[in-house]
Amino acid sequence: MDFLPIYEFRKCVARYGGNYKVQSFSCWDQYLSMAFAQLTYRESLRDIEACLRATHSKLYHMGFRSKVARSTLAHANDTRDWRIYADFAQVLIRTARELYIDDDFGLDLKQTVYALDSTTIDLCLKLFPWAHFRKRKAAVKMHTLLDLHGNIPTVVIVTSGKVHDVNILDDLVFEAGAFYVMDRGYVDFSRLHRIHLCSAFFVTRSKSNTRFRRLYSLPAEHASGVLSDQIVVLSRSSARKDYPDKLRRIRFLDEDLGKRLSFLTNNMILSSTIIARLYKCRWQVELFFKWIKQHLRIKAFFGTSENAVKTQIWIAISVYVLVAIVKKRLELDTSLYTILQVLSVTLFEKTPILEALSHFASHNEEGQFDNQLELFS
Repeated sequence: MDFLPIYEFRKCVARYGGNYKVQSFSCWDQYLSMAFAQLTYRESLRDIEACLRATHSKLYHMGFRSKVARSTLAHANDTRDWRIYADFAQVLIRTARELYIDDDFGLDLKQTVYALDSTTIDLCLKLFPWAHFRKRKAAVKMHTLLDLHGNIPTVVIVTSGKVHDVNILDDLVFEAGAFYVMDRGYVDFSRLHRIHLCSAFFVTRSKSNTRFRRLYSLPAEHASGVLSDQIVVLSRSSARKDYPDKLRRIRFLDEDLGKRLSFLTNNMILSSTIIARLYKCRWQVELFFKWIKQHLRIKAFFGTSENAVKTQIWIAISVYVLVAIVKKRLELDTSLYTILQVLSVTLFEKTPILEALSHFASHNEEGQFDNQLELFS
């Protein structure tokens, strides 16, 4: 917890009046309890209460100033504004991005590269009626913009399952010169043109029913799998009205998948091979979703209200980013998975964190995690 900027946390609490009329169990106590649940894989509020009470003699030194009761924690999750923890997570994200800004993600690009995607978290409709998704199903979506330098989630938007992915483009502020890599579910030419007008670049796949008119062709790098590299405009008048400028269409043969892929971008400078490799990097966001679902508590929730769900998701994200910050600042050559496993059994040990984690070298990591995010290897 020494790696957390408590002053910034207090500013977030004051911004939304989180401790207004609170006599005991402050927002900081709530955060510590929920972070403990994430780090030690607790299953329920009763589980959190029992484990923390078993170590009551050490709680004060960990920063707790109140006794943890499941009813009090449940009430706090339901009533205290989730934006407190969302804003605090953004503070940690800014810190992590500064630490990982020079990390390599496989391509020699100076520009920032973001991968955009969403994951659906299934819920019970009877317990979560506010998250109605289908006739007999409830769900929330976690839309994430992932900075591939360090695989840090820079923007996370939690919505009901009904919200289509492409609508999230309306909520993003695009960074000039940056690349936004996304799948064809985000293809909406009016929104893509807004990215273009912001002097940012997008890389996506074209839909099969999209019609183009070729203006001219560029030399194709056939040896690297590029079938064609063309400068095109949209054929249909309605689509051309939405995106009146030129596009670049690259057809690529993926030998591993045995498929022919068609990429669209507004970048006319990078080589066609780099564009294809950029799209392949989009898979990092899929691995990010898989990892946090496996190793953090975001599939089973401690509360059923919308506020409780968003609070738990944002605290889970802040814990993920916190562990990434610890890894970088202590210069640990250890995966995030190993760090989480060690922390889960040493949280209340009077051992320097560097001493507890420094015994694990990268060559001792389990092979099953070698193909995960660069941040974890």
